[in-house]
Amino acid sequence: MRVIAGSARRLLLKTVEGMDTRPTTDRTKETLFNMLQPQIGDCKFLDLFSGSGAIGIEALSRGAAMAVMIENNPKAIECIRENLERTKLEDRALVMNCDVLAGLKKLEGRNYKFDMVFMDPPYGHGHERLVLEYLAHSAMVTEDTVFIIEASRETEFDWLKDYGYHMIKSKEYKTNKHVFAGRGE
Repeated sequence: MRVIAGSARRLLLKTVEGMDTRPTTDRTKETLFNMLQPQIGDCKFLDLFSGSGAIGIEALSRGAAMAVMIENNPKAIECIRENLERTKLEDRALVMNCDVLAGLKKLEGRNYKFDMVFMDPPYGHGHERLVLEYLAHSAMVTEDTVFIIEASRETEFDWLKDYGYHMIKSKEYKTNKHVFAGRGE
């Protein structure tokens, strides 16, 4: 796995050993960031269920002003920190070692306003729904915040409207998909 573009282009990233994380493939990451590129410059990026940190690091490499990465696996946190050091992007990153919802609660009141929220939760557990329910009432996101959820192809998102979101688009790959959502109508 590597950084696709930007200031850390071509640098190899360490991944977490074992089956606890599913690193986003370089091809999928490239497709995702090609779609996000017009909005990534100077944005504030929130990377939830960060794994190796590859998504947040890609955002930083491509010009995001800052990235907050929340992950609860200590081995993954070590991997994120090593990858940030390797890419020399640690000065624009905040890494939090905790459960995602606990991390979001810790961030409240710190004047963060995120332009993009990316999450790649474990599939089939409904974590994306809990996170979006929490963020629906958070001051950390605005009407312009873009939410990107990586999920299995089978995951349904017909509940988005129940929490005040709408689907912008969905991009399907062989085994998973990226769902882009916004707040409001």
